[in-house]
Amino acid sequence: MPLPFSPALSHRIAYLLLATTTLTAAAPALAADGVFDEMRFGVTTSIAAGDKQEDGVFPSFTVYFDPFDADGATDLGEKLLRPRVYAGAAVATSSNGVNQAYGGLSWTFDMTQRLFVEFGAGGTIHDGDLDEPNGSGPQLGCRVLFREYAATGVRLDEHWNVSATVEHASHANLCDGPNNGLTRAGLALGYKF
Repeated sequence: MPLPFSPALSHRIAYLLLATTTLTAAAPALAADGVFDEMRFGVTTSIAAGDKQEDGVFPSFTVYFDPFDADGATDLGEKLLRPRVYAGAAVATSSNGVNQAYGGLSWTFDMTQRLFVEFGAGGTIHDGDLDEPNGSGPQLGCRVLFREYAATGVRLDEHWNVSATVEHASHANLCDGPNNGLTRAGLALGYKF
């Protein structure tokens, strides 16, 4: 049965699945050592319009680290000064989609014992079109972009959570070329160690 996307894309998906499987298998040992704080598996889709639109969905995997003891912060000031660190990747499932590897800092604020909001900022590197006028999908101008996200989530129990996310990446007009940006929304399932 032929794949619904190109062989090159299928190789990228296979590499992401291999990396995800490897990290998932190693996660319990690394969590016991205090390396990982949380892992999230998600899927997003483009919410941009017109030429900025990407087709398909974007499976993602993100790991969070807590080197500043964000979980131990007791008030708003401490929360702001003690972010978590995150790193992840998203894979495109269509030919005009953009693959990304990203990282940055995130802040989580409890609204109730179960409900939380989260904000993150950092950077991403991608393989999308930079300024190809005849290309499909967004023209991004630079290979490295700023990336921000926001999430609202519910803790299902002590370990599991589900969140709705929205994310944006662009170069903020700091380099030459077009700046269509990437804007996506989706859902993520998280496991906190």
